[in-house]
Amino acid sequence: MTVTMRTSRSSLLSDLDVGVIPDAPLGPLTWYGIGGRADLLVRPRTLDALSILARRCHLSGTPLRVLGSGANLLVADEGVDGIVVRLDEPGLTAVRFEAAADSRVRLVAPAGADMARTLMEAVRRGLGGLEAMSGIPASIGGAIRMNAGGAFGSIGDSVETVGCIARTGQRLVYPREELRFGYRETNIRDPIIAHATFLLSPDDPTRIRERVKEIFRYKKSTQPLAEHSAGCAFRNPIDPVSGQRLSAGRLIDETGLKGLSVGGATVSTAHANFITVSPGTSSRDVLDLLAEIRRRVHTRTGIGLEEEITIWTRTAP
Repeated sequence: MTVTMRTSRSSLLSDLDVGVIPDAPLGPLTWYGIGGRADLLVRPRTLDALSILARRCHLSGTPLRVLGSGANLLVADEGVDGIVVRLDEPGLTAVRFEAAADSRVRLVAPAGADMARTLMEAVRRGLGGLEAMSGIPASIGGAIRMNAGGAFGSIGDSVETVGCIARTGQRLVYPREELRFGYRETNIRDPIIAHATFLLSPDDPTRIRERVKEIFRYKKSTQPLAEHSAGCAFRNPIDPVSGQRLSAGRLIDETGLKGLSVGGATVSTAHANFITVSPGTSSRDVLDLLAEIRRRVHTRTGIGLEEEITIWTRTAP
């Protein structure tokens, strides 16, 4: 990008309550720890600023991406064009709890709130409903976008409402009856998830804490949580014969790919659906390994795998 173009895009932000970092490295903000830079990294301090920014980007044709915790994200080595928004300012991360009907408690959470910290605060207050999120690194917004979860449940199970920002900057709130949560997806099509509410149920704090520990122990014993990875690399595919979901990790394992490496990217020996990276790994290494896994699994089984991780390239938001 030329200096003139960067200056032009900076002018989109001149009167907004935001922090701006030009030519910002994105790799350190992801769990993989690799990848290129953003032309502009923007940290809005208010929803108003975020809404106006979304509208201006839409009108000017400026690419806009939202960076959550970076837990399931791979950024291309060449970086990304346009504006990357990070919702990590206090006004967009602080959660609150309020009374709801039937003795339940409503959790009001901005999209930038950290999932693990939010879960721990709910546990401390003796509120159940989010235990399935134990061991899942995510922001609230990112977790909702992909309906994060696993064998123990998903975040969508407790969602009451979701607030979004449309491409035009319009702020919308969707009630539960308009939301659909499926396997690693929702029916939310707006580019920005701004906040959400959850209905949680009072329970014995010790019982909830033990449940959280139980789920975390299981994940720690079956996943490479201590290594640099981005969670599951592939979605569990549908069996074309039975129509049932198959385990992507099992397909990769049975194809004999545990330990397979391209550059510094390796198929984890702990869980075949995780790709770990070592120092010096490039995003290209990971992309090439993903392609090789897809090729070999398809050759052996006839089943095509689709990435679960999000991949940011230079020009495709």
